[in-house]
Amino acid sequence: MSFTHPQGTYGARMPSGPLMKLANKLAAWRARRTSGTTMGMRLLVLTAVGRTSGEPRSTPLAWFPDGDGWLVVASAGGDASNPGWYRNVAAHPDEVTIELGGEKIPVAATELQGDERTVAWERIKASAKQFAGYERKTDRQIPVVRLTRR
Repeated sequence: MSFTHPQGTYGARMPSGPLMKLANKLAAWRARRTSGTTMGMRLLVLTAVGRTSGEPRSTPLAWFPDGDGWLVVASAGGDASNPGWYRNVAAHPDEVTIELGGEKIPVAATELQGDERTVAWERIKASAKQFAGYERKTDRQIPVVRLTRR
């Protein structure tokens, strides 16, 4: 299944700047070295090939268990735009790796669609209430991406 979620017309503004970069570096460091949680969420580091640069781009993300795989959410805090990592993964879904608890794992990415997305999204919102808040801030349908070992 392809990646199909369009941008929204309104939403919250995703924080940026030096403090956000530092927070992301610290979250990535923690996710790479432990299997603990940050702010009540399990973290992994997703690395995808940049869609225009061709360079590896890494992002710490909350993840949710999905059988033998992982679910990640392209919420961008409720921004009107899909996050950069989502666009990179959409361009190169078979060139993605995750780092989790000291292990580097090659994965394939698939965007959930239809009822499968709805069921996963409801499960995610039930376990991490802030995602319902992100959904209220934007008019775009927030993508849910399944990562499975390659």
